[in-house]
Amino acid sequence: MATTAWFEELSRSDVPRAGGKGANLGEMTRAGLPVPPGFVVTVDAFAELLEQSGLASELSARIAALNVDDTAALQRAAVEIQERVRAAAVPPGVRQQILAAYRSLSTRLGVDAPFVAVRSSATAEDTAQFSFAGMHKSFLNVRGDDAVVDAVRDCWASAFGARALFYRNKQHAPADPELAVVVEAMIDSEKAGVLFTVDPSSGRDDVMVIESSWGLGEVVVGGLVQPDRFVVDKQTLAIVERAVGHKAFELVRGQKGDERRDLAPERADAPSLNDDEVRALAELALRDERHYGAPQDAEFAIAGGKTFLVQTRPVTGRPRRENGEVLVRGLGASPGTVSGPIRVLTSPEQGSALLAGEILIAPMTTPDWVPVLRRAAAIVTDSGGKTSHAAIVSRELGIPCVVGAGNATKVLTDGIVVTVDGVEGVVRRGAIAAPQPKPTVSAPVATATATATRVYVNLADPARAEEIAARPVDGVGLLRAEFMMLRALDGKHPRLLLERGQSKAFVDKLAEGIRTFAKAFHPRVVVYRSMDFRTNEFRGLEGGEKFEPAEENPMIGYRGCFRYVKEPDLFALELEALERARAGLHNVHLMIPFVRTLRELRACTDVVYQSNLVRDRDFQLWVMAEVPSIIHWLPAYARLGVNGVSIGSNDLTQLMLGVDRDSTALAELFDERDEAVVAAIEAIIRTARENGMTSSICGQAPSVHPEFAELLVRAGIDSISVNPDAIASTRRNVDAAERRLLLEAARGRLSAVSRARD
Repeated sequence: MATTAWFEELSRSDVPRAGGKGANLGEMTRAGLPVPPGFVVTVDAFAELLEQSGLASELSARIAALNVDDTAALQRAAVEIQERVRAAAVPPGVRQQILAAYRSLSTRLGVDAPFVAVRSSATAEDTAQFSFAGMHKSFLNVRGDDAVVDAVRDCWASAFGARALFYRNKQHAPADPELAVVVEAMIDSEKAGVLFTVDPSSGRDDVMVIESSWGLGEVVVGGLVQPDRFVVDKQTLAIVERAVGHKAFELVRGQKGDERRDLAPERADAPSLNDDEVRALAELALRDERHYGAPQDAEFAIAGGKTFLVQTRPVTGRPRRENGEVLVRGLGASPGTVSGPIRVLTSPEQGSALLAGEILIAPMTTPDWVPVLRRAAAIVTDSGGKTSHAAIVSRELGIPCVVGAGNATKVLTDGIVVTVDGVEGVVRRGAIAAPQPKPTVSAPVATATATATRVYVNLADPARAEEIAARPVDGVGLLRAEFMMLRALDGKHPRLLLERGQSKAFVDKLAEGIRTFAKAFHPRVVVYRSMDFRTNEFRGLEGGEKFEPAEENPMIGYRGCFRYVKEPDLFALELEALERARAGLHNVHLMIPFVRTLRELRACTDVVYQSNLVRDRDFQLWVMAEVPSIIHWLPAYARLGVNGVSIGSNDLTQLMLGVDRDSTALAELFDERDEAVVAAIEAIIRTARENGMTSSICGQAPSVHPEFAELLVRAGIDSISVNPDAIASTRRNVDAAERRLLLEAARGRLSAVSRARD
């Protein structure tokens, strides 16, 4: 039985034999598209391995009986099954055919023992119905007979990974995996990336999207750098949008695998494609789409002036492109699409008018809006940026949000049915059926991956404590006081409660909320950030106008640590609530926000040290790193007894760049990845380490910029705290970054040994 086939011998009809990827490569080759030469180890070879090893019936029975919702059982089964497959001997006939094809490829290329990519190709993979993206293994820069055979066997084993087993079960894919393996000549690319023949985020089919970077394409596919992005008109092939990313490094092929090469600033910020190359790729993309008759997601590589397509597949999970009239447009701040009737409110006092399932339209939101926001199906605000209150709360609640829509409260009226698209940042007229969400497949992988850098979560709503605690997260890096505080205040200013002698009820309710998190996450750490309401937010509460000054710029006004110094009686109530919450549960710690100077922090810690909290040796005191002065004062803060520092990248970016984070007009200037901000973050992490303090980050940056995780890991951060929807992706990014660091360190040691011997 023939268990290998060359690309030119295959077509799209050969999916049952060559898998989705292999059949696509054959189809592309036949269509005259520029594909690197290669062959496929067919599904029959995998079946022969399972049959001759006696594993076929055993594994089938075990998978059928597996409860994939039991994360521990799933992970245990995946590890054991993969070990059995890797230990199985490749049948002699199959091995001979693989090696014969590899040596023939060597002859075709005119290279002895060429480097190849060995990629899994499942029969249900890269189809319009199933993706399996990233679930089956691929191996790059494989060279030599034994290495190729071992890589093929490792691809077969990856069919039984935890994530693949989970996905196959939840998507009702065939229970018994049928996996072919592609062996394709490696292209030593000078630049590479991905192209979509539609816009995958908005669903627009009149444009194409190309993302690229220097070196090997893994940096783009894996989200390791901020790629260049080109949007091309399909009719004219004109570039209608371009955004040049900061590409901090490239991956290049080395003698012992991929090597990271840091890029000089002038190259890191230079476009990786010129206009002629973009146009040539667009033309190639059109050929690809016309041949398949459907939108395509392809990967390309450019080397020696030649462009290759190394993979193509149908675009999956594409948002529906609708023709509904766009009523308002703003910034997409929280992903998702939802339809419903509008409710326009101008103040939280009108909140009782909002019915469950309605879409809230408001000028902007502040913490006193929280009880209202929890009933909204989606949120649209006239003003605000992606780190505004509405944006942060909507991401935690998991509902779509559009901010900075300008005149939404004037254009939209009560009762109109609209659809809010939190990705594209638009509100369309009419109801548009959103695709049903598919079960997540990332949790098992995140559970299985232990990282030295802890992954925490940002939370505020006690109603979500148990749900999020069940996920693979190391603790809560930012427990916002907001939700709990408003429930405890019952809409009243805290000073009004003191005047009325109602402070006990306030402390009781706040302690109950904090304790909910402490119990759900115990013994994992929970870092409670004390209330950081600004004066404009407090003024919205009952009695607020009596107690709060009117400030022109409350963002840098009477808030944070300084407020605790001036109002120690209110701060003492919060400390009492925290003390009660810690009774028998010593995993909750205190974090002081918006610390400006040593003088104010010393006065604030005096209040903390007068409480009973410090009698517990497990108690930790943290500070937020939001004001740039912390770079100077951090050693002094450590001497005051501060144990940890958490970087609030939203406020830090605001104050480093002088950009109001709530300003829609300045949104394009607000970037946590600016070199000045990054330098400040690195300095904070370094200084914390030098002074024996733990360092973390709880701003939006690592939640929305995947490449930020590697920057933080390389800087030596101890933990990263992200939004709930970013837990799994952050864990993967951290794991990848740590592995690269270990590999680089190992190579460095080997080089040092080699130099010593010389």
